[in-house]
Amino acid sequence: MNSVAIIPARGGSKRIPRKNLMPFDGVPMIVRSIHTALDSGLFEQVVVSTDDADIAELALAHGAQVPFLRPAELADDFTGTAAVIVHALQQLPAFDYACCVYATAPLLQARFLRQGFELLQQHPDKAFAFSVCSFGFPVQRALTLDGQGALTALYPEFRNTRSQDLPEAFQDAGQFYWGRREAWLRGDVLYSSASLPVLLPRHLVQDIDTPQDWKRAEYLYAALKAGGELQ
Repeated sequence: MNSVAIIPARGGSKRIPRKNLMPFDGVPMIVRSIHTALDSGLFEQVVVSTDDADIAELALAHGAQVPFLRPAELADDFTGTAAVIVHALQQLPAFDYACCVYATAPLLQARFLRQGFELLQQHPDKAFAFSVCSFGFPVQRALTLDGQGALTALYPEFRNTRSQDLPEAFQDAGQFYWGRREAWLRGDVLYSSASLPVLLPRHLVQDIDTPQDWKRAEYLYAALKAGGELQ
């Protein structure tokens, strides 16, 4: 298949310290992503890009490869994911496809990784395929707070538009991003017509940046586990 999974996992997360190593339902968070990538059968290598020795040791113990340590300048609070993937690809053999898999994606399922890969193969004119889900309410009716703490419409032009008359909008599900090697290296824009959506149900999506996100992910995971929806 000539594809590689790259899992970015720096050691210095701020809002949830050491979140990549924290246990989620008894398993370190990053281990879940490693196992899902390995179990998908899609990748010749599953590589963890990290600056942290503890993360590297854990990744190696669970079947991932850590052929390099990420330099400090790519492990700060300001470096974007794309720069990390480009750095990794520059250290690795020339795979045709690279899939960025987030370390904090406990609801990730291998079937959606497969869908993304198949989509990209079926559309040679596209550069990326990544996980998205629909917003639960029209984004055009979003509210914000003004300087005095009062509510105001973020898009006042849609204030009186019926919700059913507004187009559906989608959000990045924060689980994975398939891309062609040359597209990553060129720096092609991910949020553009060069990308294809892998549409996930909203109840299978929870990006984890804050303690509140983590708690909600735990609730979702417990419900999915009880209902037999984890695949």
